[in-house]
Amino acid sequence: MQNSPSNGVNKRRITAIDLGTNSFHAVIVDIYADGTFETVDALKELVVLGKNGVGDNLTKESMDLGIDALKKFKTLSDSYRSDLIIAYATSAIREAPNGGEFIQRAIDEVRIKIQAIPGILEAELIAHAVQHSLNLGTQKALIVDIGGGSTEFIISDQSNFYYLDSQKIGVSRMTSDYIKSDPVSKKEIKALEDHYKMRLQNVIQALTDHMVPVLVGTSGTMQNIAAMIAAEKKLNTSLTLNEFEYTSDDFFSFCDRFLKLDRKKRLETPGLDPKRVDFIVAGVVLVHYLLKSTGIKRIKTSTQAMREGIILRYIKREKNELSLLSRYPDTRRRSIQELLVKCNWHEQHSTQVSKIALQIFDDLHDFHNLTDQDRELLDFAALTHDIGYHISHKKHHKHALYLILNADLKGFQQEEIEIIANVARYHRRSTPKARHSHFDVLNPDQKSKIRALSGILRVADGLDRSHFQNVKKLTIEVSDKITIRIVTIGDPQLEIWGAMRKSELFQKLFNRPLEIIPIST
Repeated sequence: MQNSPSNGVNKRRITAIDLGTNSFHAVIVDIYADGTFETVDALKELVVLGKNGVGDNLTKESMDLGIDALKKFKTLSDSYRSDLIIAYATSAIREAPNGGEFIQRAIDEVRIKIQAIPGILEAELIAHAVQHSLNLGTQKALIVDIGGGSTEFIISDQSNFYYLDSQKIGVSRMTSDYIKSDPVSKKEIKALEDHYKMRLQNVIQALTDHMVPVLVGTSGTMQNIAAMIAAEKKLNTSLTLNEFEYTSDDFFSFCDRFLKLDRKKRLETPGLDPKRVDFIVAGVVLVHYLLKSTGIKRIKTSTQAMREGIILRYIKREKNELSLLSRYPDTRRRSIQELLVKCNWHEQHSTQVSKIALQIFDDLHDFHNLTDQDRELLDFAALTHDIGYHISHKKHHKHALYLILNADLKGFQQEEIEIIANVARYHRRSTPKARHSHFDVLNPDQKSKIRALSGILRVADGLDRSHFQNVKKLTIEVSDKITIRIVTIGDPQLEIWGAMRKSELFQKLFNRPLEIIPIST
């Protein structure tokens, strides 16, 4: 059953896509204000971009398969009304001479922008995911993620990274370069081991320096090895392989038998994903080399990997923005608040102006034809009316118009954004004129609302002319004129002057003159 959409709810829904060498993975999650997340759905597609070797041109067939997979991910993401898609590509796309062509096709045909990340960032994302999924404590672990094009090595405990490395020894690459026989020959195994020895000298030295007692395997190859060993031991891992642990002796016993199998026999091995049958051998040889070279006796399994790392990185980078989710669960108000924060808004003054404007709107409700929706737009215009100071004091009202129109506000229709922006623009200086291009292009209903709401905002802004929230209380009386009585902290003359000099639109709206009278306390 599909979860409810995230709009207006105290969470943000994102889709994370890991474009690996052999397979593409997508996961859709709901992220909550406290930084936790919950999986909504997931999808995996076998693509095998590196079928002809990693570093070579991607074939048209594999690119077509990749685009088809992304279209499925996009359809799934759209069906859940995801707020954002983050797509990271690894070595197959990063190294291919025509990888840029695939990235451009994804933009043109699927409207997904792919970021090709360096191997060291891939390692960091994987490490974050493992720290999130396993209980490592203060114990250091070697995290190994065997991909198709590259393999990542991380030394980490629950909180810290001590070593990060990415080597171009993924199973697709190694299979293409070294394995031609079926079953794999002893000569080919020796050639693989010699290559691993040459490429992993720094990894082995780091393990010696840090005295690491456990290896943590993550992603497809390592999870398949764990599943096959669990099946051999007749253990039930139907719920999850996460935290599943086995010994180096368990692995060596499995390895001795498995490397003797041809493709047909490998396919009969319980726990093996048939889609990995052609690449798994190179990964098994790599794990064998690591365990023999380091003496590590324990192997654990993590079911979280790079795609979860993408989510965790997003949470870390958007920490301040996510905190707004709990304070502002409504999409529209949260979007306005994000804009205010980005523009270093004058919070106390703008809040005071909004408070006064809304009271005027409410107290004079029987004398204008504005709606509750218009009231909300007035509130947002009042809160944002001075954000133009973020660019310059001079013409800050015009800068506010520009910032609001270009802020990509969420939850608003275009006509509403135009009203907010123009009402904010007309809080000072000139009233709306036909010669003003941004105003002139609007429809008659928008123009009417802007004149009315600006009339209220201009008086409200004037009543905080000092920017020190001098007005503590106001009351409004209507007869043949509108009388606003104000109680102030200090001398009221500046606020009265500020409001009266900008009262032209207000008096036209209510068809009455305005007077402002201070009340002594």
